[in-house]
Amino acid sequence: VEPFPASATLQMENKLNRVLTQNGIASMDYLGQFFITVHAAPLTKDILPGPPTKIAETMEFTFYIADYYNQIIFSTASVNAKGVGETESKSYMNAIKNINLNSPALKQFVAEGRAKIIDYYNQQADKMIMKAKNLAKQKKYEEALWIVSTIPSECDKYETALAAGLEIYQEYIDYTCQVNLAAAKTAWMSGQNSLAAMDAGEYLSQIYPEAACYPEAEELYKEIKAKVLDDWKFEMRKYDDSVDLEFARIGAMRDVGVAYGTHQQPTSTNIGFLR
Repeated sequence: VEPFPASATLQMENKLNRVLTQNGIASMDYLGQFFITVHAAPLTKDILPGPPTKIAETMEFTFYIADYYNQIIFSTASVNAKGVGETESKSYMNAIKNINLNSPALKQFVAEGRAKIIDYYNQQADKMIMKAKNLAKQKKYEEALWIVSTIPSECDKYETALAAGLEIYQEYIDYTCQVNLAAAKTAWMSGQNSLAAMDAGEYLSQIYPEAACYPEAEELYKEIKAKVLDDWKFEMRKYDDSVDLEFARIGAMRDVGVAYGTHQQPTSTNIGFLR
């Protein structure tokens, strides 16, 4: 509804998140083109005599799950809720509060949207994996990892996407290892003192133990440590024996992809195609 009260915006966002989580979807934060939103419209408005005078409104909330890039609506549902308050804003907020998230209409809405998103990935996964591999060849590793990270576990090609993602992730950490090692060597050679050691440590701290050049980075670390001794309070990253390495690699791979993806969201949106 225009204008929608600013005080109700966060409350509505929380409702949308709960619609998802209560129906088995943990997060859509980095799924790029897919979104959930709601359109609110007043159906009835009555003034209740006081004191104090109150406003009673019946609102129609129409929910959407849609594809932003392709401008396709995957699922819709409408539910009505009534709110009463001393101001119109309060009546809106109470109406939002009274939305029944357990209604069969909303459960079916999420199930249908989820099924269509999974179907989308089943159809597009091979192309997405190929695109990710091509991006990796161009050293656009973060973007490549974002693409494969969006393919959900329910997709038929999930295991293929996961394997491709881990391969790209290894290329990524090997490449960044070489870049950071070269920078660390340059920083150290600039002074070979405590200040230079601190600068070098900034780059060494970004090198992962599973990277191909990690042993060479360790040698540089030992060289610096032997010269500056206790003036350099820095330790190289180490394997954590208590953590499953493969599980940790999958998590780190996704972190790189999600970090990239969250910065790719449009700064403004045009969702006029919903109505």
